[in-house]
Amino acid sequence: MRKLGNTRQTSFTTGHKIALDERKYEYVTLIVSVKKVNRLSVKTLSVCSVRFGKKSMVVTLLAVAVGLYLLPSPIDPKPHTLKGPPPLLEGPLAANTLLQKGRRLFTGQLHGPESFTADEEGNVFTGTVDGKLWKIGADDSLTFITQMGRSLPECVRVRHQAAAQIMSPCAGVPTAFAWTATVSSVVADSYFGLHSVDPQTGEKTVLVSSSQGAGGVPFGFLNGLEISSQTGMIYFTDSSSRWGRRHVKLEVIELNNLGRLLSYDPDTGSVKVLLDGLYMPNGIVLSPDEHFLLLAETSIGRILRFWLKGPKAGTKEVILDNMIGYPDNIRLSDHGTFLVGITTTRFRKLLPPFLDLIAPYPAVKRFLAKVVPLSWYNVLLPRYALVLELGPDGHIVGSLHDPEGRLTWAISDVFQHRGRTYLGSTDLPFLPVLEGGSS
Repeated sequence: MRKLGNTRQTSFTTGHKIALDERKYEYVTLIVSVKKVNRLSVKTLSVCSVRFGKKSMVVTLLAVAVGLYLLPSPIDPKPHTLKGPPPLLEGPLAANTLLQKGRRLFTGQLHGPESFTADEEGNVFTGTVDGKLWKIGADDSLTFITQMGRSLPECVRVRHQAAAQIMSPCAGVPTAFAWTATVSSVVADSYFGLHSVDPQTGEKTVLVSSSQGAGGVPFGFLNGLEISSQTGMIYFTDSSSRWGRRHVKLEVIELNNLGRLLSYDPDTGSVKVLLDGLYMPNGIVLSPDEHFLLLAETSIGRILRFWLKGPKAGTKEVILDNMIGYPDNIRLSDHGTFLVGITTTRFRKLLPPFLDLIAPYPAVKRFLAKVVPLSWYNVLLPRYALVLELGPDGHIVGSLHDPEGRLTWAISDVFQHRGRTYLGSTDLPFLPVLEGGSS
């Protein structure tokens, strides 16, 4: 009985253990199966997440692309084919350091002196991008004359914001000066039109407002100015009927021909359009005999001659094209040649200049105008100063350079007076000068 009992107990214990082992195996198998399922689910979810993430990224990029495509561009460019690559720095264009042999005046006092004129007493006058007119005495004294622009509280606030000065039409920007026979100065304000200014009192008188314009078209961007010493006729340029001064980069990128050359008769107060369809007409200068004037078309790097007298009167011709840079103001030198300030150079390098590259492609220009802030284009501007000297026939006879921009760069005007050369630039907080007149 005892033996039988032990046998039964042993069988029962063994069977029980087997049952337990089987259940344990099943449990472990279940756990393993669950883990496999979990791993498979996680893997499946991960794959799905990756696929969903990629799809989301694609959808997002497509949405951004469609949004940018549908976003209207501020410019409406046309294809433009340049005459060829820019000329080489050789011959009369050979690099030198003649523009480094000068000095800086009024650092921190003059912010962007753009152009100059002078009176018979030896005083030089200039306007700055913050809308101020200044007199520079023969002893290098500096006297404030007046403030162009609107006399409104919001405009006063803007003038104290240095970064906003050129961006707001509140301040006005005097882009050009000239003297009349009545010993008053005429100022071309890029935003508000032609003004007469008394240099003693600073009193301003509007001759032609920008809203009045000419030929039914308001002035958008007054720029160059010249007065005939023979007739008193005032010649001036309106760079664009679309873009104002604060959007000059869009004007250059768009490359439109919405500029005009005009005249103002001070006796009758009438304004006449002499030429239209111009590419950002800028500086102008009368020839010594006043038979013609030269005109800079900045955005396409070209200089025109417009005849005022003789058998060709009223006609124009190109005298310099495919220039090495973009011309600004043009002046007579102290020995009868013409001096041209180059606001931005256009040099041959491994790649063509940026504006050359995009000129034939309106779609590229429209896209860039949508997405690239205007201030970013400044990184493309070389810090290089260049002045061209032209003979009476318009051929280049010499040049002055500052390759490293040690004294100045982005030259807007080259004005010689009483043995000194004044170099304008809207980018600089000082006035660069060369002593000794012609170099």
